[in-house]
Amino acid sequence: MSTEGNKYLVRRYWEILNQGNLDLLDEMYSADFVWHQPDRDIRGVGESKQVTSMYLSAFPDMRFITEDAIAEGNEVVTRVKFRGTHRGELMLIGPTDRQMELEIIFIHRIEGGKIVEMWEMYDNLSFMRELGVFPPRPEVIARTFIHQAKKLRSRLRSKR
Repeated sequence: MSTEGNKYLVRRYWEILNQGNLDLLDEMYSADFVWHQPDRDIRGVGESKQVTSMYLSAFPDMRFITEDAIAEGNEVVTRVKFRGTHRGELMLIGPTDRQMELEIIFIHRIEGGKIVEMWEMYDNLSFMRELGVFPPRPEVIARTFIHQAKKLRSRLRSKR
């Protein structure tokens, strides 16, 4: 694929995420796709869809705005702006209803017209500050604790 074709594929990827149509990711990713996040690797299309779905649940209005896209060989680097409102649980953090914006750098490696590998780099501390959970404030800790307690109570009641 040409560098322009690779850039088109990555632009299409962002369109699919912005539409929230995760079934189309099957067309984008290779079977052995790996997504390298700052703190973990996500392997395969299924796991990637689960993680993306978690973010969509936490930020139902999430959007990625491409600021820059640079391609060389079989790699495309994009600088995107993530925007969304935190309305659902994310990694044990209950909804804060805070609107946030975060700049993220992605590198997509493409082979045979599919994304085979993706690296994601962002400032996790800024992410936590945008959510309002860092530095830890007593009311945020209490809200998160109460949210988790309600979830646990609901699960226990449903097992009766």
